[in-house]
Amino acid sequence: MSGAEPRPGEMLIIQEDCAEEKLKNGILTLTNQRLIFEKTEGRMTTLSKKTQEVLLDIPLEKISASKSEGFIIAKVVVELSDRTYKFGVLNTGHWAKEIMTQVNKSKPT
Repeated sequence: MSGAEPRPGEMLIIQEDCAEEKLKNGILTLTNQRLIFEKTEGRMTTLSKKTQEVLLDIPLEKISASKSEGFIIAKVVVELSDRTYKFGVLNTGHWAKEIMTQVNKSKPT
């Protein structure tokens, strides 16, 4: 993973460079425990990126829904009880499905 320290038993599911409408550029990480967004700073001269800070650290149980939205500019939409985030990732359908798979797995039985 990147700047956010893994928790005991936490496994990386998917991770990707992306942009969120209000938070701007960063790295979106889905684990079996949470969804993390870390702001990045890129340098065009070296084409490198470094993480600056964790802006979102959302436990999976706080996610109420996830879906793919849009056609030309597609985004994965993550809904919480009090706000919605829209991330520009390459395969929005895959992200939406994986987020909900992990949310459902994390629910107590």
